[in-house]
Amino acid sequence: MNEIQSKKNTLIKETKKLSQKKYRQQNQQYLIDGWHLVQEAIKAKADIQTIFVTPHGYEEYRERLDTVNAAIYLITDEIAAYLSELPTPQGIFAVVAKNDQLPKQLKGNWLILDNVQDPGNVGTMIRTADAAGFAGVFLGTGTADLYSTKVLRSMQGSNFHLPIVEGAIPDFIAALRAEEVMIYGTELNKDALAYTDIKHYPAAFILGNEGQGVQKELLALTDHNVYIPIYGEAESLNVAIAAGILMYHAAR
Repeated sequence: MNEIQSKKNTLIKETKKLSQKKYRQQNQQYLIDGWHLVQEAIKAKADIQTIFVTPHGYEEYRERLDTVNAAIYLITDEIAAYLSELPTPQGIFAVVAKNDQLPKQLKGNWLILDNVQDPGNVGTMIRTADAAGFAGVFLGTGTADLYSTKVLRSMQGSNFHLPIVEGAIPDFIAALRAEEVMIYGTELNKDALAYTDIKHYPAAFILGNEGQGVQKELLALTDHNVYIPIYGEAESLNVAIAAGILMYHAAR
């Protein structure tokens, strides 16, 4: 097993660059940090290309790591702190190949995110879509990057359990319609349909930006627009909470 002793090592410097979106796109790779995410990647048979682990981490996780067909490098605690964006690194990282391909089969319920910018919201909604048995999640333009550290931590490995694709929402709506999936936008509008009155599934729900909601151009492309009633004095629901209500209603 190879050992790396300096954070100035070329491979380490190249791996550190994966903290930036442009290098993730350029290399078609991303970095996961911590045993839980690495374990989920192993269980899902994701395309793990490289693993970096401290000696202590290797002793702790050795049994599982020995089953992985990837280059494994022992690194120092100093390098682990350099690679990690967490206050207390667990001492294990994996470089994983991105998988952004649209699945051939689109039937089932889908979540579509339009310019949702908060990484915690995006990760939470993907994790909830996983829990609710959704077919997949589509990330439209302006939505927080799937492979950023905050989104990855918030998803807790759900990206390994269901397809997540980025692209242009109008094109995806057309593809869903070809599979007879109903398209529902979300808006606070008295003329919209109450979510409890939805009768037709499978369905795709478009959730919008935290401040502006779903773009009007996209609302015009839907079969119906729906709302969640507000019974108290709050003006609106957090977008991740709203998505959870809609997804679990659909799961019923």
